[in-house]
Amino acid sequence: MISLKKFFLLTFIVCFSFVIANAQDSVNIDELEFTEIKTDEVLQDSVPADTVKKDAAVQPEGSEKKATLISIFFAGLIGGFAALLMPCIFPMLPLTVSYFTKGVEKGKAFSKAALYGFFIILIYVVLGLLVTIIFGADALNSLSTNGIFNFFFFLLLVFFAASFLGAFEITLPSSWVNKFDAKSDKGGLLGLFFMAGTLALVSFSCTGPIIGTLLVEAATTGALLGPAVGMFGFSLALAIPFALFALFPSWMNSLPKSGGWLNSVKVVLGFLELAFALKFLSNVDLAYHWEWFDREVFLSLWIIIFALMAIYLLGKLKFAHDSDVSYLSVPRLLIAIITLSFTAYLVPGLWGAPLKSVSAFLPPQETQDFDLYTASFGTRVATDTGVQEPKKYADKFHAPLKLNAYFDYDEGIAAAKRLNKPVLIDFTGHACVNCRKMEANVWPDKDVYKLINQDYILIQLYVDDKSTLDPADVIKTPEGKTLSTIGKKWSYLQASKFQSNSQPYYVLLDPNTEVPLVKPQGADYEIANYVKFLQDGLKAYGK
Repeated sequence: MISLKKFFLLTFIVCFSFVIANAQDSVNIDELEFTEIKTDEVLQDSVPADTVKKDAAVQPEGSEKKATLISIFFAGLIGGFAALLMPCIFPMLPLTVSYFTKGVEKGKAFSKAALYGFFIILIYVVLGLLVTIIFGADALNSLSTNGIFNFFFFLLLVFFAASFLGAFEITLPSSWVNKFDAKSDKGGLLGLFFMAGTLALVSFSCTGPIIGTLLVEAATTGALLGPAVGMFGFSLALAIPFALFALFPSWMNSLPKSGGWLNSVKVVLGFLELAFALKFLSNVDLAYHWEWFDREVFLSLWIIIFALMAIYLLGKLKFAHDSDVSYLSVPRLLIAIITLSFTAYLVPGLWGAPLKSVSAFLPPQETQDFDLYTASFGTRVATDTGVQEPKKYADKFHAPLKLNAYFDYDEGIAAAKRLNKPVLIDFTGHACVNCRKMEANVWPDKDVYKLINQDYILIQLYVDDKSTLDPADVIKTPEGKTLSTIGKKWSYLQASKFQSNSQPYYVLLDPNTEVPLVKPQGADYEIANYVKFLQDGLKAYGK
């Protein structure tokens, strides 16, 4: 039973890196405050927002923000459970619980442990709130597209990964720990609070990288309460075991014994941190069009990272703090098989396989130089669309799946009027993981592809692109602010005309009135729903 529990626990944390990217992406404009934008404030060359039909009102974003916070909470919860398996915390479980249960009734022991858990939650939630207070809501909302911050986050996560792999330990000053430990001996509520604080300080070398990664991801979603909600999930996972084991002390007997496997958990998390760090480097590369970090380069690095992780799990790779692996346990072997299988799954991506299960993490398919998958769509491109190659920004952007898209609003609207077709506006972003997921999982469907390719004029507007606009295209807002990049221009258009700043955001537009045909929507991975969305737009247009 002990080895089986370790297997489930370790399998649980392997999922950690793939859960934290499920939040809805949102971006903001640097130095813009969307709360000040009135509904009738639009770009100088766009139609006023009051022409939008009441029956095609824009989609409220409350549900998207709620989904974002829920995703952040569960990411924090998984991170907290992963932290429990660290060598800095796991051995402290029986010691702390025995302190609460020794010589006292079960009810009193549980109340003490519950208060202890409450103070753990309080400390970490306050930490999350401090992140919001220090950076501010607007700054948090712009982090996801800021090149400097993304590159800093990449370096930070590599630093955390190196710590987990055993290069060094991240520790806080011992004087802080000693002061908290001394005050925890006083007893009472204050003593329990300082006990919780001591746990946070002592375990920082193990929890610091997880907390740092979680705060980075929560901050870059743009959600105001994201850091606090993430820390609540993290601390709740830490606090629950102390309260439960105080209430049911006999459960302690079923826990696996401490040993070298705890350090193996750290190393596995180190590999996952390293893999996740590459996503932030990819964001910078895409936003600034460096073209150094294409899809095949990203995949090559991931294949190597996860192959080394599998070799480590098989006991063929050893780090400084690892103990000797005299034999390979069945759970460890199974996790190694899962990791090797995932590595093998990535390999066809080097030739263009869509890899739909991880497409949200990868650079866009169109950055791939050798792509057999997208080449297969050449036979599906309609020859009678009448759409000529887009001129503006075609050297900077490339539509997925060989779709013939425009990347300038005015040019796309003009083409739609000429061809008498409705418009599909795709507000997207280089750093938008849900955009990549939609393009990999929904758009390739034959019905969706046919509707987009033959019945609509596609306009893709990148709201986080850092390319400088030509002087003639620079926009001045009614507030007197200058929009000097492509991303700022389209982000302002989305916020002012459609009162939204989340991506992906799909708007079906009548090119003659520039009024939404149906209610705009965000990511929807149900193909049937997306087909209905497109068909409803055609019906509203009169076809």
